[in-house]
Amino acid sequence: MKTLKCQGFLIKINRLKKLKFIGCLCLFLGCNLEKKPKIAIAGLAIESSTFSPAKTVEEDFKARVGNDVFDYYPFLSPDSLNRQRAIWVPTLRGHALPGGIVTKEAYESLVGKTLNMLKKDMPYDGLFFDIHGAMSVEGIDDPEGDFIKRIRDLIGYETIISTSMDLHGNVSYELAKETDLITCYRLAPHEDALESKKRAVDNLLYRLETNKGKPKYKARIEVPILLPGEKTSTRVEPGKSLYAKVNPITKSPGILDAAIWVGYPWADEPRNHAVVMVTGDNKNSVTEGAEFLAENFWSVKDEFEFVGPVASFRESLNLALKSKKRPYIISDMGDNPTAGGAGDVTWTLNELIKRKEFKSENGPSVVYASIPGPKLTQKAIEIGVGGEIEEFVGADVDNRFSPPIKLVGKIKSIKKGDKYAVTEVVVEVGSLNIIVTEKRKPYHKESDFYELGIDPRSTEIIIVKIGYLVPELHNIKKGWTMALTPGGVDQDLFRIDYKRIKRPMFPLDNFNKKPDLGVKFVEISGKN
Repeated sequence: MKTLKCQGFLIKINRLKKLKFIGCLCLFLGCNLEKKPKIAIAGLAIESSTFSPAKTVEEDFKARVGNDVFDYYPFLSPDSLNRQRAIWVPTLRGHALPGGIVTKEAYESLVGKTLNMLKKDMPYDGLFFDIHGAMSVEGIDDPEGDFIKRIRDLIGYETIISTSMDLHGNVSYELAKETDLITCYRLAPHEDALESKKRAVDNLLYRLETNKGKPKYKARIEVPILLPGEKTSTRVEPGKSLYAKVNPITKSPGILDAAIWVGYPWADEPRNHAVVMVTGDNKNSVTEGAEFLAENFWSVKDEFEFVGPVASFRESLNLALKSKKRPYIISDMGDNPTAGGAGDVTWTLNELIKRKEFKSENGPSVVYASIPGPKLTQKAIEIGVGGEIEEFVGADVDNRFSPPIKLVGKIKSIKKGDKYAVTEVVVEVGSLNIIVTEKRKPYHKESDFYELGIDPRSTEIIIVKIGYLVPELHNIKKGWTMALTPGGVDQDLFRIDYKRIKRPMFPLDNFNKKPDLGVKFVEISGKN
C-alpha cells in the first residue's frame, strides 16, 4: 500500500492501481504531487553615500555563506513551515553598515563568490534576492541592476526571482526588468523589515506552488521626488497615510504586490529618485493601482517635513540646556553612520567640547555616541579604568569639516568584543561622557549604553549620530532636536552638489507642469 497526502486527506491506494486514476483523483482534490521547488538565496545590502570620502571594503559586509544565511530569517528556521515547503540553497548574503562607496574589488569579489556558489546547485525554480537597493560601487552606476543581470546570465530565465528591498533603495529599470516579483518595506523606521522579507518569500512560494509563474504585468512609475528618510517617516503625515494605501492595493483582484520607494538622496546617480511599482496578472488593476499610488505621492509632496524639530547644533544645545525634559536627545544627522556617513566627523564633538557649560564635571550630564579612535582605545586598554588618558580621535576618514580632536580625560569604562565597535571606551571630559570606539558603531539600543555603565534614562542630554530616532531611543526620549550638522549625509539637500541625478527633481527644482505619472510597463524577464 502507498499513502498519499492530498489537502489533509490520507488516501490509501493499492500500488497496482493505475497512475491515471491517481492523477485524476488528485486533480479533483487539488493535490500537488510535484517535488518541492528548489530556491536559492543571495544578496548584498548597504546604503552608500557618494558624498562621503569613506570606502566600504569586503570585510565590512560580514558575509554569511551556506546555512549561516538562514540566521537572517526567523521565518526560515528549521521548524518553520516555509523551510519545509522548498529545498533551500543559501549561497552568500552580505550586510554592511551604511557607509561610503563600495570598492570595485570588494564588489567583484562578493559577486564572484555568489555566482560560483549558485553555479554548483543549478538549476533553480526560484531565487530570493535580498538587497537594500542603495549600494554604490566604484565605476558602476547601478550595482543591484548589474548584480541581478549577472545572476540571470548564469541561472537563466526559467527561474523566478523575488526581490526584497528597503524603501530607501532605488529601483532602476534594469533591476525591475530582471526580477519577477519585487517588494519593499512599508514602515520607516523599518519595524516591518522581516515581515517584508517574508512577504517576498511567500509571494515566490505561492507563484511556484500554484504554477502561476511570473506575473504578467510589472507597472513602474518614476516619481521625480528625492527626499531624505528623515522627512518621509511613516510615523507622521503624510508618509503615514501614503504608505497605508499600499496594502489595500494588494487586495485588488489580479494584484500580487505593490510598493513605494522613496529612494536614496546621498548618491549622485540617475537612478536616485522615488519609484512606484505594482505587479500582478490583471492589467487594468495593476495600472490603476500604480497610478493611484504615484498620484497620491505627488499630491502630498509639499507636506513632507522633518519628523522632529530641526535646528542648528548650537540652537539644539541651547534648547536641550533650557529644557526640563530628560533625557533630551540631539540627533547629529549629518554624520549618521546608518545613512552612509563616515561616522568619524569631529565637527559636532569639537563644538560640544568648546561649550563652557560642560567644562566642569558638575555640569549637565552629557553622553556623546560616538567617535572612532583606535589609538585611544588601544591606549585605554593599557592604562585601565580610572586612569587619565590623552589621545587624538576622529577625522581619520572624513576630515573636511574639522580635524582630529585631542581628548584629555578620565577612563570611565572599557568594553571589548562588540560586533561593530570591537572595543568601546567611555572617556569623561568635564561633564561629558564621550564614547570612543575602535571602529564606528551606531548606538540604537538602551543596552548599548547600559553595558558601558551609562544609564541613558537618567542622563540629561544624549547626542547620537543618527537621523530619525529608532524605536528604543524614540521611546526613552523626553525632548528631541534634529541637528543640521555637516557630513556625508547632509540633510540640507540644497547644500549638496548634485551633478548626475535626473532633473527636474523635487524639491531641488521648480516644475512648470505636472510630471508624467502614467504607467510604464516593464518587460517580463527573459522577453525582448
